[in-house]
Amino acid sequence: MSFIAKQKKTPITVYLIGDSTISIKETKANPETGWGMPFKYFFDNTVTVDNRAKNGRSTRTFIEENLWQPVSQALKAGDYVFIQFGHNDEVATKKSYTTEKDYRANLERFISETRARKAQPVLITPAARRKFDAAGKIEETHQVYAAIVREVAKKQQVPLIDLDQKSQELLQQYGPEFSKKLFLHLKANEHPNYPDGKEDDTHFNELGAREMAQIVLAGIKDLKLELAERVVKPTLKK
Repeated sequence: MSFIAKQKKTPITVYLIGDSTISIKETKANPETGWGMPFKYFFDNTVTVDNRAKNGRSTRTFIEENLWQPVSQALKAGDYVFIQFGHNDEVATKKSYTTEKDYRANLERFISETRARKAQPVLITPAARRKFDAAGKIEETHQVYAAIVREVAKKQQVPLIDLDQKSQELLQQYGPEFSKKLFLHLKANEHPNYPDGKEDDTHFNELGAREMAQIVLAGIKDLKLELAERVVKPTLKK
C-alpha cells in the first residue's frame, strides 16, 4: 500500500498562454485549429490543460488586457505555464506590436511571477510560418523574436522548446506544396466557413495543429520534465 500511495501524483494544471497559433477556435473558424486543442489529450487525469491563449495577442496586450493576471493568481505549486508569443509582438504595423526590449521584459515577468508561485515556466519559440524561397528552402520568419526567447531561456535557466526550429524542419520535410496540408489552405466552396477559399500560411488546420502539438510533446520528453511522467500511456492488450 505504501508503494501505491507513494506513486500517487498530485493533480496539476498546465496553463497555455499565447496567440492564435495555440488558442481554442470558435466553430465559425473551423477547420482552423490551435495546437493547444489537441495538446490537452496527451495527459492522464492528474493534468488539467487550461488554454488561455487568445487570437491576436502579444506579450504586451496579454498583460494589458488582464489576461495574464488571473493565471498568475491561480497558479499553485507544481503547475506549469507554457509561454509562446511572437507572431503579434514582432510586426511593427500591428496594434499588438511590442518592442524587442519590452518583449524580453514581458517574458521575464511571466517567468518570475510563475516561479514566485512555485510553478514551472516553459518557454516556446513561435511556430514557423509557411514560407519557402524560390529554391524550395524554408525561410526564417521569426529570426529576431525567436532568438530573444532562446536568450531569455538561457539567461533565466528556463526549459525551452524550440518550436520555431523544429517546425521549420517539419515544413522542410513536407516541402513547399505538401506543407499546405498543415495550414488553412482551402479552395473556394471547399468548406462552408470559407466560401471564397483561404490561403493562410500562419494558422493551422487540424493536422497541422496535431503536428505542432507533437513537437511540443517531444520537447517535454526531451527536457525530462516531471510532466512527461503524466503522459497517457497506451493500454496493452492482454
